[in-house]
Amino acid sequence: MTERSPVTHFGLLRHAMTEWNRERRIQGQTDTPLSPLGERQAEQWGHILKAYPWDRILVSDARRAVETAAMMNTVLEAPMDSDSRLREQDWGEWTGKTISQLKREAPLLLAEQEKAGWNFCPPAGEDRLMVRDRSLKAIVGACEKWGGERILVVTHEGVIKCLLYDLCGRRFLPGEPGMIRPRSLHWLIHDQHGLRIENMNAMTLP
Repeated sequence: MTERSPVTHFGLLRHAMTEWNRERRIQGQTDTPLSPLGERQAEQWGHILKAYPWDRILVSDARRAVETAAMMNTVLEAPMDSDSRLREQDWGEWTGKTISQLKREAPLLLAEQEKAGWNFCPPAGEDRLMVRDRSLKAIVGACEKWGGERILVVTHEGVIKCLLYDLCGRRFLPGEPGMIRPRSLHWLIHDQHGLRIENMNAMTLP
């Protein structure tokens, strides 16, 4: 008889707002702090998510993610672990720029990259396949280490998109309709059948 994998539940959440988010500036792996609004959002999430019995918080080691998790954890009071594999996509030379700037400065290269789907890769950065592979390893590794737990994962938009789009079979092309609502929690589940989406956009912060 084959031993069944324990059922592990994940709540997938993006970090709260930063000033660079407000300015629509590409953060990539730059360590940016939360804005005052972001601090309030993190506090709100903490009180909302208190309704669930979290066993652990797993967080990207980026400052904005750690600050979000730490503020929520003043309410949740769960063990907290970080994993660098949950960092945002490395945007290389485009880090710190806005999309409007890129459309003015490198319109042809930006358009070419947008059409590349999963192979989208900013100059001197990393492509989405790399982000998907490392973030998936972080999630599967968490299942192996803490199987059967309910784990809150605080990470980044690029990581969340890579995980969910991969599970949905999306190609990451410009013509595809949007799937992910801002400021939303998504449920994933891992069992003997592997990793799958349990509920996308399960709840959204006002």
